[in-house]
Amino acid sequence: MKLKVNGYWMNVRENGQGRPVLLIHGYPLNSRLWKPQLEGLPDVARLIAPDLRGHGDSEALPGPYSMDLLADDCAALLDELSITEPVVVNGLSMGGYVAMAFARRYPERLAALVLTATRAGADSEAGKASRDQAAQQTREQGLDSIVESMLPKLLAPAHFKTRPDLVTEARAIMRNTSLDGVLGDLMAMKSRPDSTPSLAQIKVPARILFGSEDQIIPLSEARAMLAVLPDAGLNVIPEAGHLPNLEQPQPYNQLLGGFIQSLA
Repeated sequence: MKLKVNGYWMNVRENGQGRPVLLIHGYPLNSRLWKPQLEGLPDVARLIAPDLRGHGDSEALPGPYSMDLLADDCAALLDELSITEPVVVNGLSMGGYVAMAFARRYPERLAALVLTATRAGADSEAGKASRDQAAQQTREQGLDSIVESMLPKLLAPAHFKTRPDLVTEARAIMRNTSLDGVLGDLMAMKSRPDSTPSLAQIKVPARILFGSEDQIIPLSEARAMLAVLPDAGLNVIPEAGHLPNLEQPQPYNQLLGGFIQSLA
């Protein structure tokens, strides 16, 4: 379905009933990423997966974007859905940056936090330069150049070689992103603040989910977040890369579903 959120049309996938769980995708992805969770956990929670602005079937708007802006979009979505109770927020990769911004800006709306394949720290100077290079590459060579350069890093190395269906699915998800969305994401990630200090202020339960073979964000970043979160646990999913929910949906769903049920 599509809803008018913060002045633009946001596409949202929803399934299930019970405690609301907001699923926030990463870059350059969309809500289709969460299909295994939407189909696998409807008896556990009310799962809500938006396409962020410029992604999937949501309206494409020019930047600048910021993590605070994307978090505000998510809060406005909850308003449109008339959800007033605190929600579980699960963000993957860039979605984790948005989830941390949501936790910082709307602590009263947060029931629990799940951080999947993400980090708390800001970009290094080298990382910022890499964002600029990716933006220039996208302008000059188009979205497919970004998709094909990222694909081998998103999945566990073995999966990229032996699971063509998974590669095809990841490619299709990434291709459904607008130029505005890609450029907006890159500049938002480049300018995002260090969320480490704010993690220490989170007063709700948290869970960190990571693939054992993540080639984009090292496991050390998960341990760094675990060290500062007051009430958190870490689960490492074997034979999974940067998209553990898509690569290993059954163990991922068991971990996520178990965490959600533990909140009751």
